[in-house]
Amino acid sequence: MTRALDLDAFRDPALARELIERFGGIVGDRPIKLMEVCGTHTMSIGRYGFRSILPKSLQLLSGPGCPVCVTANRDIDHAIALARLDGTCIATFGDMMRVPGSTSSLAAEKSAGADVRIVYSPLDAVELAARNPELQVIFMGVGFETTAPLIAASIVAASERGLSNFSVLCLHKTTPAALRAIAGDPACAVDGFILPGHVSTITGTAPFRFLVDEFAIPGVVTGFEPVDILEGIALLAEMVVDGTPRIVNAYRRGARDEGNPVARQLCARVFEPADATWRGLGALPASGLRIRDDFAAFDAARRFPVDIEPTREPRGCRCGDILRGVMAPSACPLFGRACTPEHPVGPCMVSSEGSCAAYFRYR
Repeated sequence: MTRALDLDAFRDPALARELIERFGGIVGDRPIKLMEVCGTHTMSIGRYGFRSILPKSLQLLSGPGCPVCVTANRDIDHAIALARLDGTCIATFGDMMRVPGSTSSLAAEKSAGADVRIVYSPLDAVELAARNPELQVIFMGVGFETTAPLIAASIVAASERGLSNFSVLCLHKTTPAALRAIAGDPACAVDGFILPGHVSTITGTAPFRFLVDEFAIPGVVTGFEPVDILEGIALLAEMVVDGTPRIVNAYRRGARDEGNPVARQLCARVFEPADATWRGLGALPASGLRIRDDFAAFDAARRFPVDIEPTREPRGCRCGDILRGVMAPSACPLFGRACTPEHPVGPCMVSSEGSCAAYFRYR
């Protein structure tokens, strides 16, 4: 019988206090910038108030770890254009509903009469298509390596069931390209990365080794409990101070160094690398996924050509700079004033994993 994991050890106040006390001795007065690149880490860091208890010289930056936030405005506009087609039903995760496009949002389109539905899994969208053969069900495929295998599985399932009314608007992105862009940007000046635990369960640690080989920047894969995060910060600070950059897996209970080969094989069967545009980072070569020709019948972009309105960025919104880590959410002139979770101007305030939403909730 498998013994249940005791998470209390990762929430131990005494151990957390011991790790916090180590930081002063490790860091001293040396300025160090560390970036978390997972939205769940951003929320955890905010929830536990770590920014307020770390040495002032140790700065935590929030990076492009929210898949909703890094989705470009044009991609939002593309989904909205598809929602306006007669006979289509857009199925999406809830976070995407309120993300503003250039002039509208999926929530606004639903209010205007479009068929837009929230699902909890792409397989729910497959079932929706099976139950409603008169509808063209288009799933909005947003996410990193964590969600891509499930969406690949949904395409395979639809193919095996012979569904001709299911397709995916594939907007997936892969994290290493974004980290490469940030590591090579002098304006970011990141000293170390808190690497994404969820993504690493799929990819393993190998895709992040370029950080050490090309940029001499350390990275630590860690979990999401207080002790997980504090241990990751301590390991990074030690490597920065000692000048010994490595990629360390400190989340072995959740992520193996080799990742999940079965999930990666499934993705490779359905998807291939493609250029993609990221909010804040621009166009990054081979940083996205597109559906292979073998499954072209399930590619909404190919099946339903639409006119996409000219892209307009929200005036005054600094989400792009926030996602690059060159600006804290609270430094945005709209933060907490014109832009709040109830009335978001940009996606970083919409998503539950967005940096602005975390800062607003836990400030």
